[in-house]
Amino acid sequence: MPVAKPMTKGEREDLQRLIRRREQVLKSAAAQRSAELLADFEQQLASIYSYDQDEVWSLAYNAAREAAQEAVGTIAARCEELGIPPQFAPSLQLYWAGRGQNAVQSRRNELIRVAKSRIAAIEKKACVMIEMQSVELQSQVIANGLTSDAARAFLDNMPAVETLMPPLEVAKVEGMLEARGTSALRTLIGGASGQ
Repeated sequence: MPVAKPMTKGEREDLQRLIRRREQVLKSAAAQRSAELLADFEQQLASIYSYDQDEVWSLAYNAAREAAQEAVGTIAARCEELGIPPQFAPSLQLYWAGRGQNAVQSRRNELIRVAKSRIAAIEKKACVMIEMQSVELQSQVIANGLTSDAARAFLDNMPAVETLMPPLEVAKVEGMLEARGTSALRTLIGGASGQ
């Protein structure tokens, strides 16, 4: 099997420019996708469901309306028996809530705020993944042009982000809080004794 010929310097430069351009386009696409996700979410919140757009809902609403009308008649008759004037009589109302919780502006605002923060996190993660893929591809292109073992070893020894950012341990964080509290207490006591 023939050995692959290394890329020329010009080929590597062209590929690196293309990879960086693709990274920019993918980040723009991620921003556009965020806008689409938010628009879709807001459309879902704005949806109004009428009882007559579904046969089961329509049947249930009509049955409830008939029962409510009968109950209103019963209530009115009893009020008349008791001598309650119509303007003071209790009443029964039936209505269809076509938006549920989304009819309340404060609830919609809360949901939109949460959706925006979640979409921003999704976009941020996508951009990081795009950048990581871009760097990986650029590294492969550069590695193809490296001729010395020392240069290849240098490229292979770059630390991973997990190495640079180890996980947090609860005991260590608690120790930091205790140390901070002790330090603040010493400052407070030192300041008070100096007065």
